[in-house]
Amino acid sequence: MVNPPHDHHALTARKALLSTAFTLADLNRVRHEVEAVSRRCGLDHDEIENWVIAVNELMINVVRHGGGRGDLRLLLDRRLTCEVSDQGCGFNIARYVPPTKRPPLSDTGGMGLWVVGQMADYLLVDSGPAGTTIRIAARARGTRIAVTRATAVDREDRPADREDPRRDVCPSGDDRTDS
Repeated sequence: MVNPPHDHHALTARKALLSTAFTLADLNRVRHEVEAVSRRCGLDHDEIENWVIAVNELMINVVRHGGGRGDLRLLLDRRLTCEVSDQGCGFNIARYVPPTKRPPLSDTGGMGLWVVGQMADYLLVDSGPAGTTIRIAARARGTRIAVTRATAVDREDRPADREDPRRDVCPSGDDRTDS
C-alpha cells in the first residue's frame, strides 16, 4: 500500500461511477455492481477480485459496527476510488490504523481494515461520533508498491475541495451514477 497523494482529502472526482446505499441484504448486489464498474475501468481479473474483497470488507464493517446501513460511492479520483460511509458512533482510529502487521484472530473481528490495507493502494479513515468514512484506491498495473502504512485523517484537517485538472483513468464508456 502506498501513501495517498498529498491532496487526498479533497476528492477531485469528476464522475461518480456508482452511488448506492446498502444494508446486509444489498451486499451481493453491490459487489456485482462494483465488479462491473471495475471491469469497465480496465482492472484485470486479479485486480477486480482483490478490489471487490476490499470493498466488501468495508461494507461488512458498516453492517457489523456502523449501524447496519451505509453509503458507497465509486469515484474517479485519478484512479478508481471507493468511499464507504456510515452513521455509527465511530471508533478509535489509532487502534486499527496503520494496520502494519496482521492482527490476531478474534471472535469480534479486527482483521477487516488489515485485509483492506493489503488489497488497496491506499486507505484513509475518518471516524468520529457522527460516523465513519473510509476511502480506498484500487491497485492497478504499475501501482503495486508495497508500503505498510495507512493514513488517518481528522475531520478538522481537510482542505476545501478544489478542481483537479489531472485526467481520469477509466474510459468514459457508459459510466453513470447508479442509485
